[in-house]
Amino acid sequence: MKTYKLTAFEQTGKLIAEETFTASNDGEARDKGRALLEEKGLLDQTHRVVSPAGKLLLFHS
Repeated sequence: MKTYKLTAFEQTGKLIAEETFTASNDGEARDKGRALLEEKGLLDQTHRVVSPAGKLLLFHS
């Protein structure tokens, strides 16, 4: 399992969410990240999910 990082920001740049979670691959991490954002009501906020290698898996501005 690899550790991925999710962050979400307000339009001002203020950090409103930062979480790490584990997934077995990038596809699973993208799905888990989207589910976490939906659960927290942050899908419309600027957000990103990044792999341990720094690869951007999910991004919305």
